[in-house]
Amino acid sequence: MAVFVVLLGAPAALGSDGSTTSTDHPSLSTPKAVVLGIVEGLTEYLPVSSTGHLLITEKILDVGQRPSDRDATDTYTVVIQIGAILAVLGIYRHRFGLMLSGVVGRSAEGRALLSSLLLAFVPAALIAFVFQDPIKTRLLKPWPVVVAWIVGGGVILGFVALRGRFRERITALGAIPPRIALGIGVAQAVALWPGTSRSFVTILAALLFGCSMSVAVEFSFLLGFVTLSAATGYELLKHGGTLFDTFGVLNPLIGVVVAGIAAFASVKWMVTYLERHPLTVFGWYRIGVGVLVAALLAGNVI
Repeated sequence: MAVFVVLLGAPAALGSDGSTTSTDHPSLSTPKAVVLGIVEGLTEYLPVSSTGHLLITEKILDVGQRPSDRDATDTYTVVIQIGAILAVLGIYRHRFGLMLSGVVGRSAEGRALLSSLLLAFVPAALIAFVFQDPIKTRLLKPWPVVVAWIVGGGVILGFVALRGRFRERITALGAIPPRIALGIGVAQAVALWPGTSRSFVTILAALLFGCSMSVAVEFSFLLGFVTLSAATGYELLKHGGTLFDTFGVLNPLIGVVVAGIAAFASVKWMVTYLERHPLTVFGWYRIGVGVLVAALLAGNVI
């Protein structure tokens, strides 16, 4: 903890009773923006929950812990995803070209893929629109994230143990039928609980529906592009002014750029890793980080 305080700037000053006193300085400094960008980029597409990692990291770094910064920080937690969005756009540019060809009637495969992604996007979008306020006020907190981490880790380990019972029937991205796309979309809605991980539930759902690992991962990433783009655009339109009034433009932009670089590396690594390994490491990681954060919270360390 002391290292973070020294490197990233001291938090709000402590009063005589140990409580924090407000300052006129925004809590998102440039070094903190870099750290949050790294955390977001590395975790956005891994099945470990970027939202959970950002929430805990913000707490450690004292970003958004003052009431005056809270709304801007909540918005930044969404907007910083722009970097991850652009990373996927670059990595899968051929898929996006194929879908554009489908829009103009030049590729049946591209049109089918785009239709599947839009269909999968709808359930989570509708639920998020209706329940966004209760989710923010009741679930966007450390303890719900800890529960989601640990439960999700157990689910991953259980799935890996039973993996041999599920037969791969879909080995091409364009072969995902509408009903399965919709099923993956319904599963994505579960990730509205912070700490669950959108990548985790969509990859797992696709595997359970008979997709190969490569198809499940790629569909999850492409669906993430659609979902994150919509969420980021909505948040910018609704609260972008608050974000930039509180933190300015430069530091949020630095975080976005760093997140994009980190996300590019993370996606490349994950695709290669899952070609040879099961999801086991992510299950143990989730349980480990959940237990660690629970201990830190229980001990009032963070």
